[in-house]
Amino acid sequence: FWTEAGTTGQVKDRALLNGNDTRMIASIAATGFGLTGLCIGDARAFGKKADIVERVRWTLRFLWQKLPHQHGFYYHFIDANSGERQWKCEISSIDTSLLLCGVLTAREHFADAEIQDLATKIYERVDWPWMLNSGPTFSMGWHPESGFLDARWSHYCELMMIYLLALGSPTHPVPADTWKAWARTTVTFDGITYISGHDPLFTHQYSQAWFDFRGKRDDYADYFENSARATKAHKAFCLSLRGEFPDYSDSLWGITASDSAAGYQAWGGPPRLGKLDGSVVPCATGGSLPFLFSDCMLVQRTMRERYSKAWGRYGFADAFNPLTNWYNPDVLGIDLGITMLMAENQRTEFVWNTFMKNKDAQRGMERAGFHSESRKG
Repeated sequence: FWTEAGTTGQVKDRALLNGNDTRMIASIAATGFGLTGLCIGDARAFGKKADIVERVRWTLRFLWQKLPHQHGFYYHFIDANSGERQWKCEISSIDTSLLLCGVLTAREHFADAEIQDLATKIYERVDWPWMLNSGPTFSMGWHPESGFLDARWSHYCELMMIYLLALGSPTHPVPADTWKAWARTTVTFDGITYISGHDPLFTHQYSQAWFDFRGKRDDYADYFENSARATKAHKAFCLSLRGEFPDYSDSLWGITASDSAAGYQAWGGPPRLGKLDGSVVPCATGGSLPFLFSDCMLVQRTMRERYSKAWGRYGFADAFNPLTNWYNPDVLGIDLGITMLMAENQRTEFVWNTFMKNKDAQRGMERAGFHSESRKG
Protein backbone atom coordinates (compact mmCIF):
# COMPACT_ATOMS: atom_id res chain seq x y z
CA PHE A 1 0.00 0.00 0.00
CA TRP A 2 3.04 2.25 0.31
CA THR A 3 4.71 1.20 -2.93
CA GLU A 4 1.76 0.64 -5.27
CA ALA A 5 0.30 4.14 -5.21
CA GLY A 6 0.29 6.95 -7.72
CA THR A 7 1.62 10.47 -7.36
CA THR A 8 -1.80 11.41 -5.97
CA GLY A 9 -1.61 8.83 -3.15
CA GLN A 10 -4.37 6.78 -4.77
CA VAL A 11 -3.72 3.05 -4.44
CA LYS A 12 -3.68 0.68 -7.40
CA ASP A 13 -6.58 -1.72 -7.85
CA ARG A 14 -4.11 -4.54 -8.52
CA ALA A 15 -0.40 -5.14 -8.91
CA LEU A 16 2.04 -7.97 -9.56
CA LEU A 17 2.70 -10.15 -6.52
CA ASN A 18 6.36 -9.18 -6.42
CA GLY A 19 6.02 -5.54 -7.44
CA ASN A 20 7.43 -3.58 -10.39
CA ASP A 21 3.95 -3.23 -11.87
CA THR A 22 3.41 -0.58 -14.54
CA ARG A 23 -0.41 -0.60 -14.51
CA MET A 24 -1.81 2.65 -13.12
CA ILE A 25 -5.50 1.96 -12.48
CA ALA A 26 -6.39 2.83 -8.90
CA SER A 27 -9.57 2.00 -7.02
CA ILE A 28 -10.94 4.30 -4.37
CA ALA A 29 -11.75 1.24 -2.24
CA ALA A 30 -8.08 0.19 -2.31
CA THR A 31 -7.20 3.74 -1.26
CA GLY A 32 -9.52 3.38 1.74
CA PHE A 33 -7.72 0.20 2.78
CA GLY A 34 -4.42 1.92 2.04
CA LEU A 35 -5.13 4.92 4.28
CA THR A 36 -5.97 2.50 7.08
CA GLY A 37 -2.77 0.64 6.29
CA LEU A 38 -0.80 3.87 6.70
CA CYS A 39 -2.29 4.20 10.17
CA ILE A 40 -1.21 0.63 10.98
CA GLY A 41 2.24 1.28 9.53
CA ASP A 42 2.64 4.39 11.66
CA ALA A 43 1.44 2.63 14.81
CA ARG A 44 3.95 -0.17 14.17
CA ALA A 45 6.78 2.21 13.16
CA PHE A 46 7.12 0.53 9.75
CA GLY A 47 8.31 3.83 8.28
CA LYS A 48 9.32 7.35 9.24
CA LYS A 49 6.41 9.13 10.85
CA ALA A 50 7.01 12.36 8.93
CA ASP A 51 6.93 10.48 5.62
CA ILE A 52 3.73 8.63 6.50
CA VAL A 53 1.99 11.79 7.69
CA GLU A 54 2.94 13.61 4.51
CA ARG A 55 1.64 10.72 2.36
CA VAL A 56 -1.72 10.89 4.16
CA ARG A 57 -1.83 14.68 3.77
CA TRP A 58 -1.33 14.67 0.03
CA THR A 59 -3.67 11.75 -0.46
CA LEU A 60 -6.42 13.69 1.33
CA ARG A 61 -5.55 16.95 -0.42
CA PHE A 62 -6.10 15.27 -3.77
CA LEU A 63 -9.38 13.71 -2.64
CA TRP A 64 -10.69 17.06 -1.42
CA GLN A 65 -9.32 19.41 -4.06
CA LYS A 66 -8.91 17.53 -7.33
CA LEU A 67 -10.56 14.12 -7.60
CA PRO A 68 -13.80 14.37 -9.64
CA HIS A 69 -16.94 13.65 -7.62
CA GLN A 70 -20.71 13.93 -7.65
CA HIS A 71 -22.29 15.11 -4.41
CA GLY A 72 -19.17 13.89 -2.60
CA PHE A 73 -19.25 10.38 -4.13
CA TYR A 74 -16.30 9.24 -6.26
CA TYR A 75 -15.74 7.12 -9.35
CA HIS A 76 -14.89 3.48 -8.66
CA PHE A 77 -11.76 3.30 -10.87
CA ILE A 78 -9.43 6.20 -11.61
CA ASP A 79 -5.97 6.85 -13.02
CA ALA A 80 -3.59 6.69 -10.05
CA ASN A 81 -1.67 9.77 -11.20
CA SER A 82 -4.30 12.03 -12.77
CA GLY A 83 -7.49 10.93 -11.01
CA GLU A 84 -9.32 10.65 -14.34
CA ARG A 85 -12.26 8.25 -14.53
CA GLN A 86 -11.40 4.88 -16.10
CA TRP A 87 -13.46 2.39 -18.14
CA LYS A 88 -16.57 4.63 -18.01
CA CYS A 89 -17.10 3.26 -14.50
CA GLU A 90 -19.80 4.32 -12.07
CA ILE A 91 -19.83 6.78 -9.21
CA SER A 92 -19.90 4.12 -6.50
CA SER A 93 -21.71 4.23 -3.17
CA ILE A 94 -19.94 1.21 -1.64
CA ASP A 95 -16.46 2.08 -2.89
CA THR A 96 -16.84 5.67 -1.67
CA SER A 97 -17.86 4.23 1.70
CA LEU A 98 -14.78 2.00 1.84
CA LEU A 99 -12.68 5.07 1.05
CA LEU A 100 -14.41 7.09 3.77
CA CYS A 101 -13.72 4.42 6.37
CA GLY A 102 -10.03 4.88 5.65
CA VAL A 103 -10.35 8.66 5.66
CA LEU A 104 -12.05 8.64 9.05
CA THR A 105 -9.54 6.17 10.51
CA ALA A 106 -6.76 8.56 9.50
CA ARG A 107 -8.65 11.46 11.08
CA GLU A 108 -8.67 9.68 14.42
CA HIS A 109 -5.15 8.25 14.31
CA PHE A 110 -3.07 11.24 13.25
CA ALA A 111 -2.84 14.25 15.56
CA ASP A 112 -2.37 16.52 12.57
CA ALA A 113 -4.61 19.54 12.02
CA GLU A 114 -4.56 19.40 8.21
CA ILE A 115 -5.35 15.67 8.09
CA GLN A 116 -8.22 16.11 10.52
CA ASP A 117 -9.61 19.13 8.66
CA LEU A 118 -9.39 17.50 5.21
CA ALA A 119 -10.89 14.22 6.43
CA THR A 120 -13.80 16.07 8.00
CA LYS A 121 -14.46 18.07 4.82
CA ILE A 122 -14.35 14.95 2.61
CA TYR A 123 -16.82 13.07 4.80
CA GLU A 124 -19.17 15.98 5.45
CA ARG A 125 -19.39 16.85 1.74
CA VAL A 126 -21.11 13.54 0.93
CA ASP A 127 -24.79 14.07 0.10
CA TRP A 128 -26.19 10.74 1.26
CA PRO A 129 -29.88 11.48 0.51
CA TRP A 130 -28.94 12.09 -3.14
CA MET A 131 -27.74 8.46 -3.44
CA LEU A 132 -31.12 7.23 -2.13
CA ASN A 133 -32.59 8.59 -5.37
CA SER A 134 -36.01 8.98 -3.76
CA GLY A 135 -36.07 5.31 -2.70
CA PRO A 136 -35.93 3.54 0.67
CA THR A 137 -32.50 2.00 -0.01
CA PHE A 138 -29.28 3.30 -1.56
CA SER A 139 -28.56 3.02 -5.25
CA MET A 140 -25.37 1.12 -6.04
CA GLY A 141 -24.17 4.04 -8.11
CA TRP A 142 -24.59 6.67 -10.79
CA HIS A 143 -23.36 7.11 -14.38
CA PRO A 144 -23.06 10.55 -15.97
CA GLU A 145 -24.29 8.98 -19.22
CA SER A 146 -27.42 7.27 -17.86
CA GLY A 147 -28.09 8.36 -14.28
CA PHE A 148 -28.63 6.13 -11.26
CA LEU A 149 -28.14 2.39 -11.46
CA ASP A 150 -31.29 0.36 -11.03
CA ALA A 151 -29.53 -2.00 -8.60
CA ARG A 152 -29.91 -1.07 -4.95
CA TRP A 153 -28.33 -2.04 -1.65
CA SER A 154 -31.48 -3.81 -0.52
CA HIS A 155 -30.35 -7.02 1.20
CA TYR A 156 -27.74 -7.92 3.81
CA CYS A 157 -24.18 -7.91 2.46
CA GLU A 158 -21.25 -5.51 2.80
CA LEU A 159 -23.78 -2.65 2.83
CA MET A 160 -23.81 -1.89 6.57
CA MET A 161 -21.02 0.67 6.33
CA ILE A 162 -22.96 2.72 3.76
CA TYR A 163 -25.99 3.02 5.99
CA LEU A 164 -24.05 3.66 9.20
CA LEU A 165 -21.88 6.36 7.62
CA ALA A 166 -25.03 7.98 6.21
CA LEU A 167 -26.92 7.77 9.50
CA GLY A 168 -23.99 9.34 11.34
CA SER A 169 -23.43 12.23 8.94
CA PRO A 170 -23.61 15.61 10.73
CA THR A 171 -24.35 17.43 7.46
CA HIS A 172 -26.41 15.18 5.13
CA PRO A 173 -27.92 12.33 7.17
CA VAL A 174 -30.60 9.94 6.00
CA PRO A 175 -33.68 8.98 8.07
CA ALA A 176 -33.09 6.37 10.77
CA ASP A 177 -35.69 4.14 9.13
CA THR A 178 -33.33 3.47 6.21
CA TRP A 179 -31.55 0.99 8.50
CA LYS A 180 -34.73 -1.08 8.52
CA ALA A 181 -35.27 -0.89 4.76
CA TRP A 182 -32.89 -3.65 3.66
CA ALA A 183 -33.80 -7.32 3.88
CA ARG A 184 -32.21 -9.76 6.30
CA THR A 185 -32.91 -13.19 4.84
CA THR A 186 -31.36 -16.30 6.35
CA VAL A 187 -29.34 -19.21 5.01
CA THR A 188 -29.01 -22.61 6.69
CA PHE A 189 -26.17 -25.00 5.93
CA ASP A 190 -24.96 -27.97 7.94
CA GLY A 191 -27.25 -26.95 10.80
CA ILE A 192 -25.88 -23.39 10.91
CA THR A 193 -28.40 -20.58 10.31
CA TYR A 194 -27.31 -16.98 9.70
CA ILE A 195 -28.33 -13.82 7.87
CA SER A 196 -26.86 -13.68 4.37
CA GLY A 197 -27.58 -12.86 0.78
CA HIS A 198 -26.63 -15.12 -2.12
CA ASP A 199 -23.16 -13.59 -1.94
CA PRO A 200 -19.47 -14.44 -1.43
CA LEU A 201 -17.86 -14.57 2.02
CA PHE A 202 -16.32 -11.09 1.82
CA THR A 203 -19.76 -9.57 2.36
CA HIS A 204 -19.51 -10.73 5.98
CA GLN A 205 -16.11 -9.06 6.42
CA TYR A 206 -15.92 -5.59 4.94
CA SER A 207 -18.08 -3.46 7.22
CA GLN A 208 -16.66 -5.29 10.22
CA ALA A 209 -13.10 -4.30 9.38
CA TRP A 210 -13.84 -0.82 10.75
CA PHE A 211 -17.16 -0.88 12.60
CA ASP A 212 -16.87 -2.83 15.85
CA PHE A 213 -20.00 -4.94 16.24
CA ARG A 214 -18.63 -7.12 19.04
CA GLY A 215 -20.97 -7.39 22.01
CA LYS A 216 -23.60 -5.25 20.27
CA ARG A 217 -26.87 -5.92 18.49
CA ASP A 218 -29.71 -4.06 16.87
CA ASP A 219 -33.33 -5.20 16.67
CA TYR A 220 -32.34 -7.99 14.31
CA ALA A 221 -28.99 -9.57 15.10
CA ASP A 222 -25.56 -9.71 16.65
CA TYR A 223 -23.73 -9.18 13.36
CA PHE A 224 -20.30 -10.19 14.67
CA GLU A 225 -21.65 -13.54 15.80
CA ASN A 226 -23.54 -13.73 12.51
CA SER A 227 -20.27 -13.40 10.58
CA ALA A 228 -18.70 -16.05 12.79
CA ARG A 229 -21.54 -18.43 11.91
CA ALA A 230 -21.20 -17.55 8.22
CA THR A 231 -17.49 -18.39 8.38
CA LYS A 232 -18.20 -21.74 10.07
CA ALA A 233 -20.81 -22.53 7.42
CA HIS A 234 -18.40 -21.58 4.65
CA LYS A 235 -15.75 -23.92 6.02
CA ALA A 236 -18.32 -26.74 6.18
CA PHE A 237 -19.36 -25.92 2.62
CA CYS A 238 -15.77 -26.13 1.35
CA LEU A 239 -15.22 -29.44 3.14
CA SER A 240 -18.43 -30.77 1.56
CA LEU A 241 -16.76 -30.33 -1.84
CA ARG A 242 -13.86 -32.67 -1.14
CA GLY A 243 -15.32 -35.30 -3.48
CA GLU A 244 -14.82 -32.83 -6.35
CA PHE A 245 -11.80 -30.98 -5.04
CA PRO A 246 -9.58 -33.22 -2.91
CA ASP A 247 -7.25 -30.33 -2.04
CA TYR A 248 -9.84 -28.96 0.40
CA SER A 249 -9.28 -30.02 4.01
CA ASP A 250 -9.40 -28.68 7.57
CA SER A 251 -6.10 -26.94 6.84
CA LEU A 252 -6.91 -25.66 3.31
CA TRP A 253 -10.23 -24.06 2.44
CA GLY A 254 -11.75 -20.69 1.63
CA ILE A 255 -13.36 -19.22 -1.49
CA THR A 256 -14.53 -15.65 -1.99
CA ALA A 257 -14.70 -13.19 -4.88
CA SER A 258 -11.27 -13.19 -6.53
CA ASP A 259 -9.27 -13.78 -9.66
CA SER A 260 -9.26 -17.25 -11.18
CA ALA A 261 -7.51 -18.96 -14.08
CA ALA A 262 -10.61 -18.01 -16.11
CA GLY A 263 -10.82 -14.38 -14.94
CA TYR A 264 -12.49 -12.61 -12.05
CA GLN A 265 -15.14 -14.66 -10.23
CA ALA A 266 -17.72 -13.72 -7.60
CA TRP A 267 -17.68 -17.28 -6.31
CA GLY A 268 -18.14 -19.16 -3.05
CA GLY A 269 -20.99 -20.53 -0.98
CA PRO A 270 -23.21 -21.71 0.55
CA PRO A 271 -25.22 -21.85 -1.62
CA ARG A 272 -22.80 -22.69 -4.43
CA LEU A 273 -21.74 -19.63 -6.42
CA GLY A 274 -19.81 -19.55 -9.67
CA LYS A 275 -17.75 -22.14 -11.52
CA LEU A 276 -15.81 -23.60 -8.61
CA ASP A 277 -12.62 -25.38 -9.63
CA GLY A 278 -10.68 -26.16 -6.46
CA SER A 279 -9.04 -22.75 -6.17
CA VAL A 280 -8.19 -21.35 -2.76
CA VAL A 281 -8.55 -17.63 -2.03
CA PRO A 282 -6.29 -16.53 0.86
CA CYS A 283 -8.37 -13.50 1.85
CA ALA A 284 -11.37 -15.74 2.56
CA THR A 285 -9.71 -16.95 5.75
CA GLY A 286 -7.46 -13.88 6.13
CA GLY A 287 -10.45 -11.55 6.25
CA SER A 288 -12.24 -13.82 8.73
CA LEU A 289 -9.48 -14.15 11.33
CA PRO A 290 -11.41 -12.44 14.15
CA PHE A 291 -14.49 -14.59 13.52
CA LEU A 292 -12.93 -18.07 13.58
CA PHE A 293 -9.32 -17.52 14.52
CA SER A 294 -7.86 -20.98 15.06
CA ASP A 295 -9.48 -22.49 11.95
CA CYS A 296 -8.56 -19.54 9.72
CA MET A 297 -5.03 -19.22 11.09
CA LEU A 298 -4.37 -22.89 10.38
CA VAL A 299 -5.18 -22.24 6.72
CA GLN A 300 -2.98 -19.13 6.59
CA ARG A 301 -0.04 -21.07 8.02
CA THR A 302 -0.64 -24.06 5.74
CA MET A 303 -0.60 -21.85 2.64
CA ARG A 304 2.56 -20.09 3.77
CA GLU A 305 4.40 -23.31 4.59
CA ARG A 306 3.28 -25.62 1.77
CA TYR A 307 2.64 -23.36 -1.23
CA SER A 308 5.70 -21.21 -1.76
CA LYS A 309 4.47 -20.00 -5.15
CA ALA A 310 1.41 -18.47 -3.45
CA TRP A 311 3.60 -16.11 -1.41
CA GLY A 312 5.60 -13.11 -2.58
CA ARG A 313 6.70 -9.59 -1.78
CA TYR A 314 3.16 -8.43 -1.02
CA GLY A 315 2.00 -11.51 0.87
CA PHE A 316 -0.36 -14.07 -0.61
CA ALA A 317 -1.31 -14.12 -4.28
CA ASP A 318 -4.95 -13.28 -4.81
CA ALA A 319 -5.82 -16.93 -5.53
CA PHE A 320 -4.22 -20.22 -6.50
CA ASN A 321 -5.28 -23.73 -7.48
CA PRO A 322 -3.29 -26.61 -5.98
CA LEU A 323 -5.02 -29.10 -8.30
CA THR A 324 -3.87 -27.44 -11.51
CA ASN A 325 -0.73 -25.71 -10.21
CA TRP A 326 -2.15 -22.31 -11.22
CA TYR A 327 -0.95 -19.33 -9.19
CA ASN A 328 -2.34 -15.88 -9.77
CA PRO A 329 0.46 -13.45 -10.72
CA ASP A 330 -1.46 -10.55 -9.13
CA VAL A 331 -2.59 -9.21 -5.81
CA LEU A 332 -5.74 -7.07 -5.41
CA GLY A 333 -5.76 -4.06 -3.14
CA ILE A 334 -9.11 -4.83 -1.54
CA ASP A 335 -8.22 -8.48 -0.91
CA LEU A 336 -4.83 -7.72 0.62
CA GLY A 337 -6.55 -4.90 2.47
CA ILE A 338 -9.22 -6.94 4.22
CA THR A 339 -6.58 -9.47 5.31
CA MET A 340 -4.30 -6.72 6.65
CA LEU A 341 -7.05 -4.98 8.61
CA MET A 342 -8.56 -8.12 10.09
CA ALA A 343 -5.14 -9.49 11.04
CA GLU A 344 -4.45 -6.24 12.89
CA ASN A 345 -7.86 -6.32 14.58
CA GLN A 346 -7.19 -9.88 15.70
CA ARG A 347 -3.75 -8.97 17.07
CA THR A 348 -4.40 -5.58 18.69
CA GLU A 349 -7.95 -4.37 17.86
CA PHE A 350 -6.21 -1.27 16.48
CA VAL A 351 -8.49 -0.54 13.52
CA TRP A 352 -11.67 -1.09 15.53
CA ASN A 353 -10.46 1.00 18.45
CA THR A 354 -9.20 3.83 16.24
CA PHE A 355 -12.17 4.02 13.88
CA MET A 356 -14.76 3.75 16.66
CA LYS A 357 -13.39 6.89 18.32
CA ASN A 358 -15.25 8.72 15.55
CA LYS A 359 -18.30 10.46 17.01
CA ASP A 360 -19.95 10.14 13.60
CA ALA A 361 -19.51 6.34 13.59
CA GLN A 362 -20.88 6.17 17.11
CA ARG A 363 -23.85 8.35 16.11
CA GLY A 364 -24.57 6.12 13.12
CA MET A 365 -24.71 2.98 15.25
CA GLU A 366 -26.85 4.71 17.88
CA ARG A 367 -29.34 5.89 15.26
CA ALA A 368 -29.47 2.33 13.86
CA GLY A 369 -30.50 1.12 17.31
CA PHE A 370 -27.37 -0.72 18.42
CA HIS A 371 -26.98 -1.44 22.11
CA SER A 372 -24.86 -3.72 24.22
CA GLU A 373 -25.82 -7.39 24.33
CA SER A 374 -26.52 -7.15 28.05
CA ARG A 375 -29.57 -4.98 27.29
CA LYS A 376 -31.16 -7.23 24.70
CA GLY A 377 -33.48 -8.82 27.24
